[in-house]
Amino acid sequence: MVVGTLKIEFRLHDNDSLKGKRKIIRSMVDRVKHKFNAAVAEIGSNDKWQVIELGISTVGNDRRHIDSSLNNILAFLESLYLAEIVRSEMEILNL
Repeated sequence: MVVGTLKIEFRLHDNDSLKGKRKIIRSMVDRVKHKFNAAVAEIGSNDKWQVIELGISTVGNDRRHIDSSLNNILAFLESLYLAEIVRSEMEILNL
């Protein structure tokens, strides 16, 4: 079994409330779940309205497929232009 994780940190420039942040997060999470069937959750910076931290994970049996899926998810989130990607970390584990 191969498990892939992706941690992405976003910066919100034109946002001034937690309510606005939650709306953007919900949009990102729903779109990724629908398009890629991956597990997605907000994993940090819950009280900071200018920072979003998302954790994404996928499971499969082929390392190349997991790597490709996570790279496609990262590119998709970047193409939404909802927030600026500041940092991303990817890890793939063989279990």
